[in-house]
Amino acid sequence: MVLASGALQMAAYSALTSIALTMLPPGRAAVLAFSTPIWVVPLAAWRLREFPSRREALGIALGLAGACAIAMPSLEMGRLDQLLACGMLIVAAGAWAVAIVCVRAHRFAATSLQLSPWQTLLAASVLLLAAACFEGRPPPISQQVIGSLLYVGPVATAFAYWAILEASRHLPPSTISMSLLAVPLLGMLISAVMFHESAGSSLVCGMLLIGAGMFLAIGAGSRIPDRREQVPQRN
Repeated sequence: MVLASGALQMAAYSALTSIALTMLPPGRAAVLAFSTPIWVVPLAAWRLREFPSRREALGIALGLAGACAIAMPSLEMGRLDQLLACGMLIVAAGAWAVAIVCVRAHRFAATSLQLSPWQTLLAASVLLLAAACFEGRPPPISQQVIGSLLYVGPVATAFAYWAILEASRHLPPSTISMSLLAVPLLGMLISAVMFHESAGSSLVCGMLLIGAGMFLAIGAGSRIPDRREQVPQRN
């Protein structure tokens, strides 16, 4: 559980999305980064033997069409860097989906808060090693960068991942998935205000397709058994 959540959900997702944000507008990146529920359905069918219905299969198809619609301008403009960034975000969403399936299939003997320090330590170690290998010695850090790190690290990463994991153990998966739909929408609004990112037809179409796909596909999570009811919790 620590390896799946720490290495995939925290380390891989954080690294891939951070790199992609240097090559792609934040609004477009937010839509692709939170396409995770689309990938949960086929993974659950393979790993948990929870096969999608026709409605869920249609949701997967719509989600893939939305991802293609968002990535299409990169192909048309020949921007290989943006195409690479889209691929990173899709892989990041897939990595998070693997972690979600592992969480749903896991029989918890410890609380989310007890696991979080070990998950965060593992993710920090992996990211530190990767940064040292690919980026080299870090440059001098300004006060603005320190402020960003204090928010991105403890709040947007450690607290956010713990909150989603804990909420997933107490709320229906459909509620969690629908709540996460607010993230790319909010990201689009913030990006439009702060970075003057224009919402082109391909981005709007992709958002609508991914949103419709998520709405259809999230029903798969509701059939996965609640592992908390099978094994008593330990304090």
